[in-house]
Amino acid sequence: MSLTAGIVGLPNVGKSTLFNAITRAGAEAANYPFATIDPNVGMVEVPDARLDSIAKIYNPKKIVPTTFEFTDIAGIVKGASRGEGLGNKFLANIREVDAIIHVVRAFDDENVMREAGRESNFVDPMDDIDTINLELILADLESVNKRYTRVEKVARTVKDKDAIAEFNVLKKIKPVLEDGKSARTIEFDEDEKKVVKGLFLLTTKPVLYVANVSEDEVGDADNIEYVKQIRDFAATEKAEVAVISARIEEEIAELDDDEKKEFLESIGLEESGVDLLTRAAYHLLGLATFFTAGEKEVRAWTFKQGMKAPQMAGVIHSDFERGFIRAVTMSYDDLMKYGSEKAVREAGRLREEGKDYVGKDGDMMEFRFNV
Repeated sequence: MSLTAGIVGLPNVGKSTLFNAITRAGAEAANYPFATIDPNVGMVEVPDARLDSIAKIYNPKKIVPTTFEFTDIAGIVKGASRGEGLGNKFLANIREVDAIIHVVRAFDDENVMREAGRESNFVDPMDDIDTINLELILADLESVNKRYTRVEKVARTVKDKDAIAEFNVLKKIKPVLEDGKSARTIEFDEDEKKVVKGLFLLTTKPVLYVANVSEDEVGDADNIEYVKQIRDFAATEKAEVAVISARIEEEIAELDDDEKKEFLESIGLEESGVDLLTRAAYHLLGLATFFTAGEKEVRAWTFKQGMKAPQMAGVIHSDFERGFIRAVTMSYDDLMKYGSEKAVREAGRLREEGKDYVGKDGDMMEFRFNV
């Protein structure tokens, strides 16, 4: 899958520190080395404990996790929607990603400078969030206004069905943007969603807010006032919040697996923030995982929720989709319950699924095809 999440944030909120941690974490992965696609795009493994459980049954020669892309997007300043600073590049890069990871600093530090023009180095998470969101809203409002008059004319004079549908959606979006709110706060029905998708608006992209806290507070995030503020705001957009310490993530990225586990336990965490963030971004985009397994390898594959079996086969190779016949399928849970593929078959839980089968997270798949 080529979907990617873009990491955004104001200067000095920890955005680049986090991306660097993701970069090094990927580089240290034993089974799937980090790949730098270009200077600001990195690929990292999606942590999934199910892989190890499957491998214990099949004893493969290698284990291959699925991966996910993060893009480090150029910084932003007020006025980006009018081209200030690197505004045009910032907006162009956001248009190219599928989801937004919005990093917000949630700790005070007099030694960390805030954006130029700010009165104090003490943070104001809500003001920081508003700065970026407002620029995205203004950019979307400009796009909507450009389309509004033209589409309205066609809808009213020609009575074109598609134009009428688009105009009704624009009428729904325009006042929300004018009120300073993101388009993702609007409820759309299925037909409206198809129209919205074609508008390519920035504020309809799914967003995950990342509260970057200090090293001393990462184990007690629920009691941090800044984190509470970010969570309260995110709830208005039905968005999730991940709490991390970018500085700690940089340190963790330099450790081997045993040292990493020991370090996390010492600060009261069960997993690293990079692992948490990767998994959250993965699900934010509606992605899921299916597995293939045999003596040669056990491998995880990414697919979009709602995909049917032939499309899932195409994730592995286009020939699999083109010549798809059927998919021999069992669930991960059944494999764990019965202990082997043979036992799953004997229990009557091994299935043969056709072209209309909609894949489920955790499916174990073997594709039959003919080309």
